[in-house]
Amino acid sequence: MDQSIDAKVSLRTGGQILVDQLVAQGVERVTCVPGESYLAALDALHDANIDVMTCRAEGGAAMMAEAYGKLTGRPGICFVTRGPGATNASHGVHIAMQDSTPMILFIGQVDSTMLEREAFQEVDYKAVFGSLAKWVVEIDHPGRIPELVARAFRIAMQGRRGPVVVALPENMLTEAASVNDAPRVEPARSWPAPSDIQQLGVLLAKARAPLVILGGSGWDEVASKRILGFVERFDLPVVTSFRRASLFDADHPNYAGDLGIGADPRLKARVTGADLILLIGGRLSEIASSSYTLLDIPSPAQPLVHVHPGAEELGRVYQPTLAIQATPIAFAQAVETLKPAIAPAWTGEAAKAHADYLKWSEMPRELPGSFQYGHVLAWLRDRLPTNAIVCNGAGNYAGWLHRHHRFHVFATQLAPTSGSMGYGVPAAVMAKRQHPDRVVVAFAGDGCFLMNGQEFATAVQYGAPIIVILVDNSQYGTIRMHQEREYPGRVIGTQLRNPDFAMYAKAFGGHGERIEQTQEFRPAFERALASGKPAILHCLLDPRAISVGIDFAPTRA
Repeated sequence: MDQSIDAKVSLRTGGQILVDQLVAQGVERVTCVPGESYLAALDALHDANIDVMTCRAEGGAAMMAEAYGKLTGRPGICFVTRGPGATNASHGVHIAMQDSTPMILFIGQVDSTMLEREAFQEVDYKAVFGSLAKWVVEIDHPGRIPELVARAFRIAMQGRRGPVVVALPENMLTEAASVNDAPRVEPARSWPAPSDIQQLGVLLAKARAPLVILGGSGWDEVASKRILGFVERFDLPVVTSFRRASLFDADHPNYAGDLGIGADPRLKARVTGADLILLIGGRLSEIASSSYTLLDIPSPAQPLVHVHPGAEELGRVYQPTLAIQATPIAFAQAVETLKPAIAPAWTGEAAKAHADYLKWSEMPRELPGSFQYGHVLAWLRDRLPTNAIVCNGAGNYAGWLHRHHRFHVFATQLAPTSGSMGYGVPAAVMAKRQHPDRVVVAFAGDGCFLMNGQEFATAVQYGAPIIVILVDNSQYGTIRMHQEREYPGRVIGTQLRNPDFAMYAKAFGGHGERIEQTQEFRPAFERALASGKPAILHCLLDPRAISVGIDFAPTRA
């Protein structure tokens, strides 16, 4: 061999080549549940400068990786074993797809000589993940690892971001090859044409009631600040889409609220009454559009300017007046040159919209029972630092959080737009690992928590002192609400018998307290924060307080 060839070209196992690619891509942290199908990769990780977080279940590991993608903009990396390990991780992949989050799931595969025999835990990953991921690939030779891993990073980050699944046959990881490493991938950005920005300026000049909607992924803090400057120059009312509230400061006088489940009727009226909608980054999918009722399909009644990095998303549902294929980062930079020629015709409307938002979010209503969850949220709104990271999964308990909490700082909300339960705790563990100096709070219902509550043990293991606010009404509340509304008197399958979650926290080595009265929460929260341990505050909510907007007197099952 030519001695001038870089030492990296020497023979390496597939496992070592794979881990070297992760190092080359700047991966700092991976999550995993170990498995014999990728032992060679685990062995290579032993000597790499990569933090390996061992989780208790593949679903939690995948959700942690997805949360990393949200926090950093680079793909979260998760390793799981074949068969049941892969299928357990599938809901993390689904979250990454619907939330447009960059993520790569590496899955051990059976020995390639055994494929198509239904060997032990064999799965056809292209068939299983084909509709859940942007791309699924099985690497059949170690010499192709640099090529395909670099491609996986690029696909995960370019266009509409999303998850990639990479299957790793066991024997491929132990075979040796001589191959160069791929360089670090930086995603290509789609930029708006100057004519697009000019046309946007023309549309704004004609408008009398415009509205900006922010959503999607691919943002950074600089882009968020640039959009802030843009909307201030034009005095535009700004709305955030479902679970994207931290894209804009809720205290800003131009903020009009978020489009989520049970959105303010006045906000929905602003959307339907707008004469120009500027949708940046998002898709305005089912939840944000109130089940596709706010805009007509295929041609909205309101002129629509849709800015999105993925060409396939522009016109997919709504045919826009102006389609701009651009990342939020590129678009935010491009509109820095855009300024109104005269005072906008809608001056003052943003302030009115913000006043409506404050009325909607300010005063929690009185709930049945002695624990007033809304009052707790109102207190936390002022108590938490502005850079605190707030996480949640799915369930009616999240409605109070979305309505009454106010986000101020970019990337402080971690929540699945896909509506997946069990997300809050694993997301919080990852957030605390990434930002150990910041307060990280996870909200969870009793049903939601036990979907991935075992990752509380991961928080203890890695010294990640998250605070879990566990809202317990002894039922799958969202489904119970639908049952009470649609099939009154015929409740089935939604009642839960729960453990003492404060004792659960202590059993793992964390801090736990049980809260039955509103006034008990404040000192308990301060004790949890001071403990320096992962903590669970087990809050007992009356089952009648089933939704942020309505009460029921639930019938007995």
